[in-house]
Amino acid sequence: MNELKITLETVNPAVLWGPNNEYFELIKRSFPKLKVVARGNEVKVLGDEQEIIQFNTKLTAIINHLDKYQNITSNDIEALLGEKAVQASKTVNEDGTVAAPSASEVLVYGPNGIMVKARTDNQRRMVDSIVKNDILFAIGPAGTGKTYTAVALAVRALKNKEIKRIILTRPAVEAGENLGFLPGDMKEKIDPYLRPLYDALDDMIPAEKLKTYLENRTIEIAPLAFMRGRTLDHCFVILDEAQNATDMQLKMFLTRMGPSAKFIVTGDVTQVDLPKRQQSGLFNALRILNNIKGIDLIYLSGKDVVRHKLVVKILEAYGDIQ
Repeated sequence: MNELKITLETVNPAVLWGPNNEYFELIKRSFPKLKVVARGNEVKVLGDEQEIIQFNTKLTAIINHLDKYQNITSNDIEALLGEKAVQASKTVNEDGTVAAPSASEVLVYGPNGIMVKARTDNQRRMVDSIVKNDILFAIGPAGTGKTYTAVALAVRALKNKEIKRIILTRPAVEAGENLGFLPGDMKEKIDPYLRPLYDALDDMIPAEKLKTYLENRTIEIAPLAFMRGRTLDHCFVILDEAQNATDMQLKMFLTRMGPSAKFIVTGDVTQVDLPKRQQSGLFNALRILNNIKGIDLIYLSGKDVVRHKLVVKILEAYGDIQ
């Protein structure tokens, strides 16, 4: 029987092993053929040589992740270990960072090492599709992660320097309420409509860096009406809540596209908030653009809902999903 002794020099064992040794037990379960004992900052591993090598590779990756981000969660541990420790070594770099992501891997690391990744089959289809297509329509009911995944793809493209700017836009349409007069300057008036986009960015970019990006317009968040007359190039552009755009607005938006841009349009055809006499332009766009090369349409369903399990039941009750 082979033996390996590891000294934890750069991380706090209490943080590494998690509350009530939760992370330690998770790591041990991934290597059932090994005997792993941890005391203080010492780890002793007994078992087959190849198993020990794999264990050491995985633990090093986890330690380096914690050392880099000063935080780690059970989701991080699972992602670094992979479904099987042997397979995971193919997708994790030696320094603990995740390799160039495939559809099933991490899209971006948020503050404190939060891992943002596609969580359902259709979200993974979105990840694959935007590589092959320049315009993607992601259509689905509330809670399916279509906007969140789109924002993650945009942030990944910015971090990888594939683009120079991110532009996030929404129609400024009230959701069945008359909010009346809103005080403040233009930004303060429109921010309530754009809050969901800020929320997604908060999960993916540290606060100070996000503030800088917004101030220097590396990331721009604006109402759809502000897109008129512009050419959007070297950008990743997301139109959210597209079901609340008219036919002319949607046409205007799509024709802003520059030669080196990616567009994602998200919408929920069951939640149109336009006045009764105005028809959503999204229905027409889905009908006339579905056979154009370079444009892809992905329909998310109740299986993609990533909010509380009751959200699916609520959507079913309202008839939004079958």
